[in-house]
Amino acid sequence: MAKQTDEVLFTQHQKVVAGRDLPGIAAGTPGKIMLINGLTWVRYRVVFEGRIERGMLNADDLMTVDAWAARERGRLADERSAELEAKRIARQAELANGSAA
Repeated sequence: MAKQTDEVLFTQHQKVVAGRDLPGIAAGTPGKIMLINGLTWVRYRVVFEGRIERGMLNADDLMTVDAWAARERGRLADERSAELEAKRIARQAELANGSAA
């Protein structure tokens, strides 16, 4: 179960992004907060792209547009580093096999 908090992290009409896959909504789908509700458990009603509306979302389900972009940049940088490392290892193996022949 998601943690329940009374801290409001987003504002009404703020543009957000689905921070994880939600039923019928892929992670990264942009949306707009329409309603903030709750006293001891703050939850958000968001209209996502394609006019898909979801309520009862925790702050953990959402991210700011800037936070999502930073996360994606980090993910792409990690993928690129892994790709370069794999190429480096393959090249070293190729050189080692070439000199052994």
